[in-house]
Amino acid sequence: MNQPSASAVVERVDARNRYEILVEGERAGLTAYRDRGEQRVFFHTEIDDAFAGQGLASRLVEEALTDVRESGKRIVPVCPYVAKFLTRHEEFADLVDPVTPDVLRWLETRLG
Repeated sequence: MNQPSASAVVERVDARNRYEILVEGERAGLTAYRDRGEQRVFFHTEIDDAFAGQGLASRLVEEALTDVRESGKRIVPVCPYVAKFLTRHEEFADLVDPVTPDVLRWLETRLG
């Protein structure tokens, strides 16, 4: 597996409710969220095919979750990729709230 590009940068884009990973200024992927009180509910992560296999999704999610910690929020991993990442990165376990039917109903109303 290729190493993540040193030129990759992760940015939080509040206006679009997502974190984006940029490689040499081009958006390579994103992880989308909605805030529910103190919870940041992650529901979708994608990396463009042109950038697949470079470890970018892992770097994107790690930096996003680090930002959540610094923001004092909690993580709700509706997104399967984020949920899988959390099983391998126990350093975030103290921030994780369960995905409940309540959260899923709430998210559905937000995403319409």
